[in-house]
Amino acid sequence: MVDYGDKLACFQAVTGLDDTDLCTEILAAHGWDLELAISAFTGGGASNSSDPITNPNFSQPSSPDNNNVVQRDTLISDIWQGIPETEAVAQPLTGGVAGGGAPGVAWKIITLPISIISGSLGLISGAIGIGFWVAGGVISHSMNLLGWRNNGEASSSSTPLVSVSPAATEALDFIANFERDFRNIRPNFVAEGFMDALQRSRHEYKLLFVYLHSPDHPDTPFFCETSLCSEMLSAFINENFVSWGGSIRASEGFKMSNSLKASRFPFCAVVMAATNQRIALLQQVEGPRTPEEMLTILQRVIEESAPVLVTARLDAEERRNNIRLREEQDAAYRAALEADQARERQRQEEQERLEREAAEAQRKLKEEEEARERAAQEAAEKEAALARRRQEKAMALGTEPEKGPTVTQVLLRFPTGERKERRFYSSATIQTLYDYVDSLGCLNAEKYSLVSNFPRVVYGPDKIALSLKEVGLHPQASLFVEVES
Repeated sequence: MVDYGDKLACFQAVTGLDDTDLCTEILAAHGWDLELAISAFTGGGASNSSDPITNPNFSQPSSPDNNNVVQRDTLISDIWQGIPETEAVAQPLTGGVAGGGAPGVAWKIITLPISIISGSLGLISGAIGIGFWVAGGVISHSMNLLGWRNNGEASSSSTPLVSVSPAATEALDFIANFERDFRNIRPNFVAEGFMDALQRSRHEYKLLFVYLHSPDHPDTPFFCETSLCSEMLSAFINENFVSWGGSIRASEGFKMSNSLKASRFPFCAVVMAATNQRIALLQQVEGPRTPEEMLTILQRVIEESAPVLVTARLDAEERRNNIRLREEQDAAYRAALEADQARERQRQEEQERLEREAAEAQRKLKEEEEARERAAQEAAEKEAALARRRQEKAMALGTEPEKGPTVTQVLLRFPTGERKERRFYSSATIQTLYDYVDSLGCLNAEKYSLVSNFPRVVYGPDKIALSLKEVGLHPQASLFVEVES
């Protein structure tokens, strides 16, 4: 029984299409053969651009008119200088590519897909890559243990690994496979991701030549052997362009084929960097072409873009020269200014030294006076606080009660030998005795305890809330005021 749901989910993960109805229609048209449907979707062919099965994303640029034609030099200049574009697709210019239904010399502003890679495809490729890496590590370790590796391999294994991004790894794999399948005479494809290649072309003031490789397309081997690897075309591309190639079987190549709306293979394009992670599509060539046709097309693009590239390079050189001249002038001015400042600084340092010494003497005198005043004020405040505290506690004690069965007679002995005696109600707390001692003002210590001698009992914080009767001091008690050291 065919599991249509799994095939539909797998097809969406590989192709990146979100339209379930469109994916179902494509799979049904191929008899639910998943491999055949994916091959037809990604491999392309000389099919009608209106066929949703072979080309669901391709859109033909609209025809030019008199009111909405964008001049090539103006558009390139705006893009190169980083001016944001307001149109998603610029109108094509005259002079289309010969043969087939491919679009002519067109200008398109295309959003780059590099930062939005398909999650499913990334997980699949990542899992496969990790699997191969783990398997290779296990095999290599086993060979080391058995002593089967030769000295050359052993010495190379000690070389530290260099971290390579997934996009650069795909580019390296593409170059290696291309050299294996075809001749060494080829465009010098850069071994880095598309975004890095685009930035390289911008820094070198060159256009970026893009080749999307479809390994299973019948026209691919002939085009690569006779056209792309011809000595004449390769030399021209290497001299005038920065080249980047990618296989549509790899993640980045597949995403770029969708972004550039490649409908036929082999597919070549010429692009340049724009703003906000966008590219300007200057030319696309779909289907096989002879070396002469490719050379004619690329020469025309170079000729039409050369004035702007030259102007950009000259502007950059002029900016660098102006910056260098300004830096030299600034350096000479700084040297003269520093000499004048050194002399002025010596004069000011001497004057500041004298002023500093006078200010320091004045500051010390003022600090000493302020310290004396502050000490006198703190002493006065402390004395006033103590007096206020004694008065408050004396008022809180109230009048001394008369003798009676509920009244306790308490004798207090101070460290100085002084004795104080007073009556308290037996229900009064130990805290009341402390308040009485504080109200007398004859003890300079802040921390002290009330202690009975025989037996020795310290009436500290644990008994401070108990009454005189509860602690056994009724009807009379004799306590010592013991100062804490």
